[in-house]
Amino acid sequence: MSRGRSDEKAGKPVGFPPVALGALWCPHCQSPFTQEGRALRCATGHSFDLAKQGYVNLLGSGVGDTKEMVAARDEFLAAGHYAPLARLVAHEAARDLRRNALVVDAGTGTGYYLAATLARAPAASGLGMDTSTAALRRAARAHPGIGAVAWDLWKPWPLRAGSADVIMNIFAPRNLAECHRILRPDGTLVVVTPDSMHLSELRTYMDMLEVDADKLTRLDSSLQSQFSLTGRHDCEIELTLDPPDVHRVVHMGPNAYHVPPAALAAIRRTLTVTAAFVVSVYRREP
Repeated sequence: MSRGRSDEKAGKPVGFPPVALGALWCPHCQSPFTQEGRALRCATGHSFDLAKQGYVNLLGSGVGDTKEMVAARDEFLAAGHYAPLARLVAHEAARDLRRNALVVDAGTGTGYYLAATLARAPAASGLGMDTSTAALRRAARAHPGIGAVAWDLWKPWPLRAGSADVIMNIFAPRNLAECHRILRPDGTLVVVTPDSMHLSELRTYMDMLEVDADKLTRLDSSLQSQFSLTGRHDCEIELTLDPPDVHRVVHMGPNAYHVPPAALAAIRRTLTVTAAFVVSVYRREP
């Protein structure tokens, strides 16, 4: 089975990475999948088509980031603004990965951070989950080793217990029970959260969502019974953003629903802004 993506002109089927496929199970009956042409089928007959872009929708319908939000994020990340964060995440997630390891990105978006990790660990495979099919169209093509799946992270994940070596959770909902179930013993959980000073300079110009100053304390408390903290890194990036980039950084996340267009239209000059993140690394406890 090919790890590559579809070649429509050559008539080749879409390929789903074998390691990722081996971890998936049918959300209806928990049977394993096999790929037959452009569909994933389980032994009891449930079938899910692979979209031409390479992702599979196991969710049916759902909500997620809009096409406009995804386009803003893709353009902003492609410009390299968050490249230092991607390098740090990849360094932690790819550390000591075995051959044929599986990295699960829970809330993968466009697959930017998962692709960076697989570039650092080419013998590994990735599986990215998100509710946004607009984002998954890009994630499925971000790296040939990525299998992209539409799924709601708050539901039980359609993955075998102990199938993942690493789970990444970057600005996304955290289903800690499923993280613990899916990770192998001593597996790694990498969580990225915004610091309370993230994009603080923009708050002078617009009313943006606040980041809870106690976020890390609450994160550690929620994880302490199932995971051990093994490392924590601050990542600050000084950004020089022109007005289109300010528009993108606001519209690529939940602030898109809160910042009025007039506030963005009032910004007509280049701004220096600090992006501030915390990368936390945990080990799964038995």
